[in-house]
Amino acid sequence: MFPKFVQGLKRTFQKHQQVIDEIKVWQQFQFWYASSLGQRLAYSEKQILEKYLSDLFGYYLLQCGCPELKAENKAGTWLKSSRVATQFCLDYEVKQGVSIHSCFDQLPVKSDSLDIVILPHVLDFSANPHQVLREIDRVLIAEGHVVILGFNPWSIWNISRQFLFWTKQAPWNARFLAASRVMDWLSLLGFEVVQRQGYFYKPPIQNENIIKKLNFFEKIGQRFWPDFGAGYVLVAKKRVETLTPIRPRWRSRRQVVANGLNAETINRNKM
Repeated sequence: MFPKFVQGLKRTFQKHQQVIDEIKVWQQFQFWYASSLGQRLAYSEKQILEKYLSDLFGYYLLQCGCPELKAENKAGTWLKSSRVATQFCLDYEVKQGVSIHSCFDQLPVKSDSLDIVILPHVLDFSANPHQVLREIDRVLIAEGHVVILGFNPWSIWNISRQFLFWTKQAPWNARFLAASRVMDWLSLLGFEVVQRQGYFYKPPIQNENIIKKLNFFEKIGQRFWPDFGAGYVLVAKKRVETLTPIRPRWRSRRQVVANGLNAETINRNKM
């Protein structure tokens, strides 16, 4: 019995250390967004989200991570085009713009309660991306949507990553999961990918003057190699097959927050 106790304690310690490592890497990545290159990528992602969020509706929207990009900054707010009135932001730690703090693979949210979830590079930096997607499947309502931003392994950014990975600095320490791989995972969970698009075709150069001269890369990339952008966006819908028709039941709005959390505190931090 004692060896089992030791093994359980060891697994708990390893899980705790894994979370600490994830938080450290995630903080590095969000800090990188403040760089010149990070701000340019954020601006491209803002445009992509504006394009797709304007067509998604519902009562509740959850953004996982990157609260700085939810607020107004050089790139502008990411969620400006969304028509969803109640918006939350979840991150590892409590800070400005964060409504809920938690790990991304264990969401403190009721099942079947959210209409839209946004994952900005969360899968790229997660040690357990499968579990993250399972949690998204749990908290989304039927016909709800998940919007995923990811780094593309078939891009010039990944070539640079091969030379810079040893630095263990964001974003080069990301997983760079292929869109096709993520789509397979979503399909296994019953999601239907309704939109897919690449973005940001310029090389990863921090120098502002040089990067401005390479703006023509965007038009060329979008036209001739759309699948080779630095990032991609996937919009997937949760499909649920109903075998027996049921009568609609009128009821009050869904409760989003899981038991044990202070709903009043979160409501004061609504976006």
